[in-house]
Amino acid sequence: MLQFFAKYKFFGLVLLILSALIITIMYRALKPKDRLQIIEPVSVAEELVDPSMQFVKKYHGIPDFKLLNQNGDTITQADYEDKIYVADFFFTTCATICPIMTDHMVQIQEALGGDPMVKLLSHSVTPEIDSVPQLKKYALEKGVNDSVWNLVTGDREQIYNLARKAYFAAKKDAVGEYGMIHTENFVLIDKEKRLRGYYDGTDPEDIEQLLEDIEILKSEY
Repeated sequence: MLQFFAKYKFFGLVLLILSALIITIMYRALKPKDRLQIIEPVSVAEELVDPSMQFVKKYHGIPDFKLLNQNGDTITQADYEDKIYVADFFFTTCATICPIMTDHMVQIQEALGGDPMVKLLSHSVTPEIDSVPQLKKYALEKGVNDSVWNLVTGDREQIYNLARKAYFAAKKDAVGEYGMIHTENFVLIDKEKRLRGYYDGTDPEDIEQLLEDIEILKSEY
């Protein structure tokens, strides 16, 4: 009996390895791919959503916009056509969370390494202060790559409506009709302009998760 097993030991080992490989291949083939959820207004924290949008359950997307970037160029949805992008809201004179958020957006810019499928978009919530020259100065100081990342300013009402009715990245402030307290949220947007993820722009772990989720989202295309 021992002689029999010794004779076929090599064959058995090969068979065991082949079986393991076949099981691994089948598992990978049958395992569902990771997929990010599509986020609708009804599932976002109520304090972030304009009352007119709070009960929308499907088909929400980012509407078109027309703003100016740090170079004075007009930026619209056409500049993000067929792109995945990360959006946030900030202002250049902010001394609290904005510098951390900007540093993390720079980190994302560097991690992407010029990936043509992904771009960045930062909206100023103080457009009366953040003129094109001010945004350009800030962009140069922070190392913004113009081909990847737009810092935009423009009509105050339009920006605040985007924050409250599109990206859901701001809390309603009691000051003025369009007063706003922006959040630390980074928002991941897919090629169809749908919301696919929220991340704390001040949290390094959330930034790592965002980078991972970008890769998951890219795999859908």
